[in-house]
Amino acid sequence: MKKLINNPKDFAKETIEGIIAAHPESLKLVNGSWHCVIRSDAGTKPGKVAIATGGGSGHLPVFLGYVGQGLADGVSVGNVFASPSAEAMHEVDKAINNGAGVLHLYGRYGGDIMNFGMASDLDEIENIKVTEVLVSDDVASAQKGNENKRRGVAGMLFAYKAAGAAAEKMLPLEEVTRIAQKTVDNTRTMGVALTSCTVPEVGTPTFAIADDEMEIGMGIHGEPGITRTKLQPIDKIVEKLTDKILTDLPFASDDTVAVIVNGLGATPKEELYIAYRKLKQILSSKNIKIHRKYIGEYATSLEMAGMSISILKLDEELLPLIDAKCYSPFFEQSR
Repeated sequence: MKKLINNPKDFAKETIEGIIAAHPESLKLVNGSWHCVIRSDAGTKPGKVAIATGGGSGHLPVFLGYVGQGLADGVSVGNVFASPSAEAMHEVDKAINNGAGVLHLYGRYGGDIMNFGMASDLDEIENIKVTEVLVSDDVASAQKGNENKRRGVAGMLFAYKAAGAAAEKMLPLEEVTRIAQKTVDNTRTMGVALTSCTVPEVGTPTFAIADDEMEIGMGIHGEPGITRTKLQPIDKIVEKLTDKILTDLPFASDDTVAVIVNGLGATPKEELYIAYRKLKQILSSKNIKIHRKYIGEYATSLEMAGMSISILKLDEELLPLIDAKCYSPFFEQSR
């Protein structure tokens, strides 16, 4: 393992300490715990629905990076690839609650589901109303018809964006929840991994993949994908990913979409733009209009090399929410 770190056991903690030191105007801790990070103005807007997210470290900007204005209000942070505790989630909910309820918005992973469920029970004791939406955009993780078993990956950005904008408009909890679920239901993602990554406390790669291989559909924790093949040209890879996405919803001619071309941690931005070039060609050939594009790192897996493509089908309701202004130290949209 070759990493720029101190004690591997302190990796997640020191990451959060560095982020808080760099952005005290935007983010703060709850009761001094690095496991609980909230907006600096959290809990100060009576009547506004609060949005809580959470998950393991190692995926920046997910999950912490989407805490900010027009996005989520707080996040519970776990160790690398490990769920935060129910107690941490509950402390975040209490700190961000404005009296209008809290939406738990996070990726569909077993540990997070269990702990957010226990946090909801703790919230209920203190009369905090809570709803839940699980992001499940990863087409590779379950067959069509079993969308409720799919993992949440880079498409989480769209859910944070739409739900966060709805909350800023002071919509009630039921409406913010509906919009978050609608966004998830209309988002699809597929990815490809070229290399493994190394969890600092483990010190060895999570899995093995040959230098001349790639794996379509691999998860952001190294979960098995759909198929492993020899490395192919990027145009061929984008064709495979896009075909899986477009046939799953399905998308159709005259659709308007937002797209994410996401790097997994160690893929140069130049390569992501080559991928976007082909994606735009494919969508244009099918008369699908790209309304908004995001190209860069939005959901990573430490130093894993690879990329994913996410596509959200827009309509008159979702389009202005995706267009709305927002700000976090990791993600900003001004127009």
